[in-house]
Amino acid sequence: MSMLAGATLLVGTLFGSGATTAQAADVPAEFGTDWHDPVTAAPPVERPHTRSCQVTLADVRFRDYTPYRGTYAPPEGCGDRWSKVVLRLDGKVKGRQYDRLGYLHVGGVEILRTSTPEPSPDGIEWHVEKDVTRYSDTFRGARDVEMLIGNVVDDTYTGVIDVHVTLTFYAGRPATAAPDRVLTLADTSAGTTLTTPRNSERIVAEVYATGSGGGCEEFWYLTVADPAPYSCKADRGPYREVQISVDGRLAGVAAPFPNVWTGGWSNPFLWYVLPAPRAFDVRPVEYDLTPFAGLLNDGRPHRVEVSVAGVPAGQAGWSTPVNVLVWQDEHRARVPGALVEDKATDLANSSVYTPGAENRVDTEAGHRLTVSGYVDTSHGRVTTTVTRTLANTSVHRWTDGENTDGLDATWTDEETVRVAGHGPARTTHTHRAYTANGATTVGPDKRLRTVLTLGDRASVVTREGGRRTTWSRLDDTYSGDAAYTLDVPRDQRHAVGTSAERYRLRGPGRCYDRSLTTVQGVLTEDRGRC
Repeated sequence: MSMLAGATLLVGTLFGSGATTAQAADVPAEFGTDWHDPVTAAPPVERPHTRSCQVTLADVRFRDYTPYRGTYAPPEGCGDRWSKVVLRLDGKVKGRQYDRLGYLHVGGVEILRTSTPEPSPDGIEWHVEKDVTRYSDTFRGARDVEMLIGNVVDDTYTGVIDVHVTLTFYAGRPATAAPDRVLTLADTSAGTTLTTPRNSERIVAEVYATGSGGGCEEFWYLTVADPAPYSCKADRGPYREVQISVDGRLAGVAAPFPNVWTGGWSNPFLWYVLPAPRAFDVRPVEYDLTPFAGLLNDGRPHRVEVSVAGVPAGQAGWSTPVNVLVWQDEHRARVPGALVEDKATDLANSSVYTPGAENRVDTEAGHRLTVSGYVDTSHGRVTTTVTRTLANTSVHRWTDGENTDGLDATWTDEETVRVAGHGPARTTHTHRAYTANGATTVGPDKRLRTVLTLGDRASVVTREGGRRTTWSRLDDTYSGDAAYTLDVPRDQRHAVGTSAERYRLRGPGRCYDRSLTTVQGVLTEDRGRC
């Protein structure tokens, strides 16, 4: 395989608001057999200063595709209501190994989707943290645990992936109300179905959508349609859209994040120290299904399906596990309601091929969906309207033989959720933007070079009665430039590379701004600006 809030990798002694810089003499002329452990500029998970309890979920070494199976029991001494629950994964691997994808399920609920770094011969360690408070309902009872990081170990690929995963529970009340129930879909003769509590007043589905598996859907944003002469084909080109439906009716659309794993873009030297955004904690796509609550609250199973528009028929490569988060009305056993609007535009998808010495495919695509419904709660009728607008523009250029292969792409995902009932209406507008700009070239001397910039940006504004009540703004930008010689033994690659990440997160009373820079696997800068 070549891939806000939530996950971070910990930087240990280098973490801080000041700057730490390696001496120039410490930077080798090229990559050696060892380099700095993986790090990221993202902030650590904030932890409350309350009593805490820790539970081990998994302690396992992955050599093949055999899942780890164990059991979980709730912690003793911290109650059954927690202000925060933090997952931590500690991993280590040495030798030679590809990047690998993995998941962690507790009681069938996916709480982590991850990928791994590629190791040095001398070995690396990495750490991932994630706020998993939203799954508190799952953690209140004894559950089965299943974890898998599929791996192959043989005479060539020697890296055994060693992981230790814990949950730490902090006593107290959470700052925001966690869901009352966390549900998964049931497999039935009618397909995948969902049965919600009859007093559900808010419903959110989350989908851990990844294109993976080593085939072309791992690089879906580079696929082209006939007659363009390119190695990865798709019927309509590179546009992908993750859709969720309820009883056959379109209920949500979303732009998938263009994940780049740590062997991505044919150049692992880009990612040895700084992974691409979200590489080690794949954040789920979220859909507010509250407009469908009145329909779902009848006590019957309803068919819920996830599909990825744009994938050629019969082609594998996407994984889309679903969790459903439910908030209940504690004062009513039954909350009736109805869906009043479900309207989508036609899905626009234009992909134009222009042949030449440099082949070119220009893509413009997008979709818009509005759904609205109400529920009659103990505090009155509440109407929720969700509008989501997706857009994608990309230019893909390559030469014959694909010795030059470049992409300039932007995906936007605009979502507005308006909740109207007793008191002022509350509107939350979320703007998400993902960008990829770069190229891989192979020269006549078999020297492969990749230059790439990736962006993960989001802004959220909430207004009540027209007055802004809260906001946040995220900008996570990665840039890298690395080169090595193809088709030679590892010690003759003469690999060089630089990479940088700047992570900025702002909100009321909060400023986080941190930059990391690496050269030939050495962390040369760690700077905080707030």
